[in-house]
Amino acid sequence: MKGRTIILDQLQGRPAAALMVDGRLEDLLVDNDAPAPGTIYRARADRPVKGQGGMFLSTPDGSAFLRQIKGLAPGDMLMVQVTGYAEPGKAIPVTQKILFKSRYAIVTPDAPGLNISRSIRDEVERDRLLEIAHEGMEGLPFGLIMRSSCAGADADEIGDDIAEMARLASQITKDDGRDSEKLIDGDGAHALAWRDWVEPAEVVTDPGGFETHGVLDAVQTALGASEPLSGGAQMFIEPTRALIAVDVNTGNDASMAAGTKANMACARALPRALRIRGLGGQITLDLAPMPKKDRRTFETSLRAAFRTDSEETAIVGWTPLGHFELQRKRGRVPLREVLK
Repeated sequence: MKGRTIILDQLQGRPAAALMVDGRLEDLLVDNDAPAPGTIYRARADRPVKGQGGMFLSTPDGSAFLRQIKGLAPGDMLMVQVTGYAEPGKAIPVTQKILFKSRYAIVTPDAPGLNISRSIRDEVERDRLLEIAHEGMEGLPFGLIMRSSCAGADADEIGDDIAEMARLASQITKDDGRDSEKLIDGDGAHALAWRDWVEPAEVVTDPGGFETHGVLDAVQTALGASEPLSGGAQMFIEPTRALIAVDVNTGNDASMAAGTKANMACARALPRALRIRGLGGQITLDLAPMPKKDRRTFETSLRAAFRTDSEETAIVGWTPLGHFELQRKRGRVPLREVLK
């Protein structure tokens, strides 16, 4: 099936959203029990962590950890937002830099100013969006970032989106409660799909959509370690307690260029494979044998592949043993933990 299709359905009774591109699963979102990124708490400072420049906070969902705590003392009340998912047994990562994010707009209470996504380069369009931004934020003390999805979008839709986020920001920032409390939940799978998958697509909401569009088969593949690559190669993605190990296998190809071809296929496929599996943290690639002269080409391809990925990924580099290392933000709960 050609084109982009967004399917909203359920997996094991949990709301889920799948993005299919030309018949292949490109992204998958599944609700889970952990506090979602974007959740906002009124939290109480608990105890500082010497040497790390951070502090543990008390929230209704358990302990949270905040970095950069200058001027903060135990017992202080503060507003924080969840930035990612915690590893098992660790505190929820949070920040004091609150963002109110929607499909078209991001309202920034602590960063005044009107900004337009740099990916929108047309000056006429930028001027149009700037007028909408000025009108929507007039008299408000907040900042605004207009996302790339604003390009060509209807002015009324953008204006309504800005107004809703500004109203929510005003309501939350005026909170003056004195007890730990969850003020707002982060977006679930269906809301995230609407917010972040903005390119034109067919939307399917009929029950059983995952089965009829091949999502269930793709999920079964993602729950396993093996990920097929072009040319008959494979990579095996195996989470351990310390890191994510990725092993690249050339398959039945015995040619001189087999290793290079398999590694290049890995570079192109790795962001999608990690995204669907919900994996992050330290990632070590055990690549197929290839000449050292091809390493630069591999790195270039890998950087290009991760440039459009939804999670921030640091390309670290080569180890003395010839492995390649990455550091990827833990923006999701691993699929294996959600679908047990």
